[in-house]
Amino acid sequence: MALNEFIETLNAEKGYSPHTCRAYRADISEFIGFTVETEISKETDNEALFLNRLALIDKISVRNYLAWLVKAGKSKRTIARKLSSLKAFFNYLVRSGRIAASPADMIPFPKLEKNIPRFLSIDDLFYLLDSIKTDTWFDKRNLAMFETFYSTGMRVSEIEGMDMDDIDFENQMIKVLGKGSKERIVPVGKRALDAVREYRMSLREYVIPVFVNKDFSRLSSRSIHRILDKIVRDCQLNVPVSPHTLRHSFATHMLDSGADLRGIQEILGHVSLSTTQVYTHVSMDRLMQVYDKAHPRR
Repeated sequence: MALNEFIETLNAEKGYSPHTCRAYRADISEFIGFTVETEISKETDNEALFLNRLALIDKISVRNYLAWLVKAGKSKRTIARKLSSLKAFFNYLVRSGRIAASPADMIPFPKLEKNIPRFLSIDDLFYLLDSIKTDTWFDKRNLAMFETFYSTGMRVSEIEGMDMDDIDFENQMIKVLGKGSKERIVPVGKRALDAVREYRMSLREYVIPVFVNKDFSRLSSRSIHRILDKIVRDCQLNVPVSPHTLRHSFATHMLDSGADLRGIQEILGHVSLSTTQVYTHVSMDRLMQVYDKAHPRR
């Protein structure tokens, strides 16, 4: 059916991750359920009903759905994501000849406020890393993993997907498979590499994934989140920290130390420089605080 075919193209042609594909499927399924005015269920072939009604779906149908989301209390960011999913799906239906034009084409995205990324101070981040014990191979794995996070600014999915062959210990580089299956090379610090070496030497056997669980299988993103949550609780940092916080901290600290914005863009794997420029706001905020405190005639 059309939805399955669309999801397959996202995976095969655009290299979207299973998580992203699931999000697209959920968004579009919700719209289909809203349009055919029935609950999404295995017993009802909503997609068949939807395709039969395609000719009746217009901009008003899409706007009614967006209004329903607003009434349900969904955030602007969530609504923007769902609209993006719909636009992509309708464009696919146009390309495959099922409809002549997309009813979502001219509908604007809600205006989003730019969120300043949450990051840790250098002192807090050092305190967090230094709090990780190294008594067992699990502990050594955790230290190696979060040292690598902070040393490279990698995404949690990229850390999850790392294999030993991706690490060039001699040249201090890691080959990263990023979003859309795009490869990039990122530098990594000696402290992180030393931690990885010590962790790997403590394993009883050689395995291809870098970071593994008790069964020596690849550690999942969910498990990485859970491990970090426990480390943060144990060291009583009392601030919310996620793997993405470590990525934001890496970029902010690099920029504050004089790193070139385009260089940070390359390391983070951002397609657009504008995505990386959000970190300049963080640095500018800090700069203004220093100015306000120090300047005698502000």
